[in-house]
Amino acid sequence: FPFTISLQTPLKKTKALVGDAGVTFSNAYTATPLCCPSRSSILSGKYPHNHMVRNNSLSGNCSSKAWQSGPENQAFPIYLSKKLYQTFYGGKYLNQYGSKEAGGVTYVPPGWDQWHALVGNSQYYNYTLSVNGKAEVHGDNYEKDYLTDLILNRSLAFLDERSPQHPFFIMLSPPAPHSPWTAAPQYQKSFGDVKAPRDGSFNKPGKDKHWLLRQPPNPMVNSSIDYLDNAFRKRWQTLLSVDDMVERLVKKLEDVKELNNTYIFFTSDNGYHTGQFSLPIDKRQLYEFDIRVPLLVRGPGIQSMLLLMNIDLPMTILDIAGVNVSTLNMDGQSFLPQLVPSARNGTSRPYFLVEYTGEGHLPTDPYCPKLGPGLANCFPDCVCEDAFNNTYACVRTFKDYNLQYCEFADNEAFVEVYNLTADPYQLENIVKKVDPALLQTMNQRLIKLQSCEGKSCRDLKNMHFLNNFITFSGHIL
Repeated sequence: FPFTISLQTPLKKTKALVGDAGVTFSNAYTATPLCCPSRSSILSGKYPHNHMVRNNSLSGNCSSKAWQSGPENQAFPIYLSKKLYQTFYGGKYLNQYGSKEAGGVTYVPPGWDQWHALVGNSQYYNYTLSVNGKAEVHGDNYEKDYLTDLILNRSLAFLDERSPQHPFFIMLSPPAPHSPWTAAPQYQKSFGDVKAPRDGSFNKPGKDKHWLLRQPPNPMVNSSIDYLDNAFRKRWQTLLSVDDMVERLVKKLEDVKELNNTYIFFTSDNGYHTGQFSLPIDKRQLYEFDIRVPLLVRGPGIQSMLLLMNIDLPMTILDIAGVNVSTLNMDGQSFLPQLVPSARNGTSRPYFLVEYTGEGHLPTDPYCPKLGPGLANCFPDCVCEDAFNNTYACVRTFKDYNLQYCEFADNEAFVEVYNLTADPYQLENIVKKVDPALLQTMNQRLIKLQSCEGKSCRDLKNMHFLNNFITFSGHIL
């Protein structure tokens, strides 16, 4: 998913109807670059070290019983429900949702009035939905089953059937642009000449980086480049239906005379790479292409601001809804004061944490016997996207220096440092060139962030926050 929307894009209508009518953020980040942990951060407002969802597996706490009895019981939809919001969820939820070990399809997370959630990971056809706790099996008929269109149509019906006496919240999570990249029939030939961006780190060696980035052969073979170009093209094709979704939702809000009273957030759970540092396709890495996310916001009084994270979304949504967010045990902060300066004074964070727990398999991967056990997401040419020791924590700072400082939990105690002003594509690891005093400062910030919880994640040096709140009658989409 590109974090900038260029002139050639599958999201032209989204850019016009949300970004141009509100604000498009150039600095929006995820707390962790993987589906389930990132979505858990969006729901809970917590860093992964506090919600304890480490990866996409049940053993990694994705939609586990521990998640359900802990952070999910304090997720932001519960607070919206207490404010009498009418709530609707449609699409992919968490990767393990609906599995037998996670309570099956009868389990509906608290806070949702209408629940139309996908069982398991992204699919466009041939899937099962939990519809308010009952299994609904779908096939491969475009008109009846294409998931992006189906959740759109049900959200439109929800808008027709809701009570006008109470505000509403809709959260839609289409499968696009996740694999298997199944575009709607009318879009399957679109973008025939599009290729993945050849930016500054495309097909470059992972010099001076963690060992996982040093193992891909460089330059990439032509078959790998053809594969990632095809994947990029198919991802864009699936997003054309998302663009239609946004257009129809905005039109519906206009028809029911709620558009000017509604906040619309358009974002993603993680970034993505296609050929950067010779890695074919995936996420999970610490670099800007995987941790930056698109964010477009439209709503009453919206103005531009500098920086935010996905853990800020629930705090902001609840702030809009009139919840006293100063009482919540969430790690993020409301960015309503920066979005709507007339609401109240506020201060943006000077730095933040990105953390990831690597996944691997104990058996040696058949594609990569020479690399031994502990790897995951390997391609036939022995390029692996993840490993047990691809476990890292980073401080990303903006206020004093445009820097990223990362430490790996491996037997090398590997450290990567990047000056994003001089080196926006993170080609040179400058850890051996930086003033040791600066490295010590960044290390201390990292230690503090890795142990922070709630208010202490927001009370960073040179930062202070106001505890009063404001009530908006607006809806949130």
